[in-house]
Amino acid sequence: MNQSKVDLKQYTYELPDNKIAKHPLKDRDASKLLCYKEGNITHHHFTDIKDLLPSDSYMFFNNTKVIPARILFHKSTGAQIEVFLLEPMEPSHIMSENMATTKKVVWSCLVGNAKKWKEDQVLEKEIESDQGKFTLQASWSDKQNQIIELHWGTDHSFSEVVDLAGKVPLPPYIAREVTEEDKPRYQTVYSKVDGAVAAPTAGLHFTEKVLDQLKEKSIIKDELTLHVSAGTFQPLKAETVEEHPMHSEQIIVTLENVENIIKSNKIIAVGTTSMRTLESLYWFGVMLQSNPEADFNIEKLYPYEDHSSLPTLNESMTFVKDYMERKNLGSIIGETEIFIFPGYKFRVCDSLVTNFHLPGSTLILLVAAFIGEVWNKVYQEALENNYRFLSYGDSSVLFKSE
Repeated sequence: MNQSKVDLKQYTYELPDNKIAKHPLKDRDASKLLCYKEGNITHHHFTDIKDLLPSDSYMFFNNTKVIPARILFHKSTGAQIEVFLLEPMEPSHIMSENMATTKKVVWSCLVGNAKKWKEDQVLEKEIESDQGKFTLQASWSDKQNQIIELHWGTDHSFSEVVDLAGKVPLPPYIAREVTEEDKPRYQTVYSKVDGAVAAPTAGLHFTEKVLDQLKEKSIIKDELTLHVSAGTFQPLKAETVEEHPMHSEQIIVTLENVENIIKSNKIIAVGTTSMRTLESLYWFGVMLQSNPEADFNIEKLYPYEDHSSLPTLNESMTFVKDYMERKNLGSIIGETEIFIFPGYKFRVCDSLVTNFHLPGSTLILLVAAFIGEVWNKVYQEALENNYRFLSYGDSSVLFKSE
């Protein structure tokens, strides 16, 4: 396909500030739910979701857990330096290994007020834990690229350190201070695997009651992992899709995930992150078809390359399954910067549960790719019906347009 024909300027809309949800609702599942299916838009409550989805389908949830990625340091002068964790570098790029590390780590960060932090200066933050006080130190590893070494010299895991030292990384458009309420609410009820710096917000509406109702309808719940990066909020500033610097995110997929995709009749992605993971997995199978030792690393425009022959979904998953069994792997860790925009042909997902996204974002492009140009009508109808937008906002369930 010709990516140059995608006019990025078309994928925006007017979002008044009063439509942005600044706080979560009292009850997670009290949100509104817009359904788009076969050209029709209907309005519901989130607790109705069980009635809108086909039974015997497989529903994939992203079980990543948001880490309190904002760490504030104060200099003796009173100046505040904010270290926002983005991506682990040392001792491992693999999130789970980095979070389990003791004594010191190195991360790529966004640093607020960096000009007031000299290259040879060590910042300190005293932390209280059940085992007593300790000091977290931050120093520049590479100031130009905002790479920070964090050192605490104890046997606390980095996961424990961040939990004690950090603040919930609410998105910038929720322009308010973090409260105690945010720590549990900017987290899904099924979050398990430390590593996200933004919540997979489609999952914030689910409660144990809703999950039980889905189970009663024979909708099979499965969990995979994509550690959501801050790049998910990156606006489209380039004129072409080739020029947009698509963010890369770490994903973890299990052998059970692969087997369930092979068994499935219909696949529902809970959130754009689950969709991104599932579609990336298909393209990993494509890579394995021609190179059985390929690395699981999906470049942003790989799906749009001229592939001589593409496998079916089951064939692709069988390549992945064979690869995992050959290497005796229960799970695989990969990286994806897949860029899904209009013209993309979906290989895995039949429907998508998702919130309402920022104007001019890659997530709007993904929605437009999934349901077509009607995305604009869906969003206008949501605005006219007083839906709450963005991370703490209301939800939608979208069925793929053929």
